[in-house]
Amino acid sequence: MRSSTRSAVDPFIVMDVMQAASAAEAAGRHIIHMEVGQPGTGAPRGAVSALGQAMDRGALGYTVALGLPALRARIAQMYGEWYNVDLDPGRVVITPGSSGAFILAFTALFDTGDRVGIGAPGYPSYRQILKALALEPVDLPTSPENRYQPVPADFSGMDLAGLMVASPANPTGTMLDRDAIAALVGACDAAGTSFISDEIYHGIEYDKKAVTALEVTDDCYVINSFSKYFSMTGWRVGWMVVPEDHVRVIERIAQNMFICAPHASQIAALAAMDCDAELQGNMDVYRANRTLMLEGLTEAGFTRIAPPDGAFYVYADVSDLTDDSRSFAAEILEKAGVAVTPGLDFDPARGGSTLRFSYARSTADIAEGLARLKAFMAAR
Repeated sequence: MRSSTRSAVDPFIVMDVMQAASAAEAAGRHIIHMEVGQPGTGAPRGAVSALGQAMDRGALGYTVALGLPALRARIAQMYGEWYNVDLDPGRVVITPGSSGAFILAFTALFDTGDRVGIGAPGYPSYRQILKALALEPVDLPTSPENRYQPVPADFSGMDLAGLMVASPANPTGTMLDRDAIAALVGACDAAGTSFISDEIYHGIEYDKKAVTALEVTDDCYVINSFSKYFSMTGWRVGWMVVPEDHVRVIERIAQNMFICAPHASQIAALAAMDCDAELQGNMDVYRANRTLMLEGLTEAGFTRIAPPDGAFYVYADVSDLTDDSRSFAAEILEKAGVAVTPGLDFDPARGGSTLRFSYARSTADIAEGLARLKAFMAAR
């Protein structure tokens, strides 16, 4: 059967690594998972309890396309609590995960063939979703000096329809401060470029609070999710904040593409937002894991890293060890029993010499994984 040119997207390499790790586990091996950005914890207990009560009360069905009003209002309240931003709940859109938000945002903002800038290294699905929508992703090679975040000079004169940034970033965990975001927003305004801020790792920060683009401007799209800080990856529920005059634009597209985000997930998400003690307990684990990773990776021989401000990743330059990160990751999985992600997922041009290590799992797993990596590197 015929297939479209738009369908010729690259695979998500981390999922291939995850599959190889699962195959090794099925064969009886114990694998330490440092490849996937998935919390080792499940949804907060209060979220699960709230969903059970809702199911006992009756069937769950469609919600309105923009999402449950109570959830939208609670998210708007959170922006006041976290950032001192007075947000109209009417600008909040509940989505089927952040992936659904990317699709809605790219569809609403861009026309076929438009060029959209993304920092490299960066989350690989930005690039592939843009391609599938017949848009042109433009990699903006970022530098260690800028902590792998884009700066206005990276896209000056490039005639971009949009710029996508992430803070804290995947795969590096680095963040943009208020001045850096303001500079990017100003450059986009001057060039007529739409600004999209991926903030799905907000809440997972260490030394300072992440800055939302909404502290700088209302003329942007902000995307977030319950997957990371709220530990609800499989529930597939996220949200988006859009300018007031784009709400109806998004609503029409969402009605037709998704109808709505899962009702059950929205109920659980609403309850999760008040499970502060449990969520901060998860953060205690990430803090301990981060300390272990920064020390343990250096001891193992992975010394060229960007210390993460947030999220739960360490991005390492391994150019002194390999120029084929995919083969190197396969070797680590085979010989050490540790699954890590090749940098090619995040930077097709330079990722052959980088690896991403996730520390989202239990502290015991992280300690064991680091011990295995140290032994592997010593024997190599």
